[in-house]
Amino acid sequence: MLTVNQLEKRRQVAGVLIVLGLVIEALCLIWSTPIAFVIFVAIGGLFMFAGIVLFLYSLVFNLEARE
Repeated sequence: MLTVNQLEKRRQVAGVLIVLGLVIEALCLIWSTPIAFVIFVAIGGLFMFAGIVLFLYSLVFNLEARE
């Protein structure tokens, strides 16, 4: 059975979160209402922040490299 490297899996999830954050922020730039700014900062920023933190976490705490 094929095993997926845990580091690669975490990086893929981090990449998906960052891309989702960028898509949300791009959609909010088209929409010109005050709530669009709140969505831009709150939801898009949250996805971007979560993706960046997960990516950095996967680099720092690489458990497979210690084994």
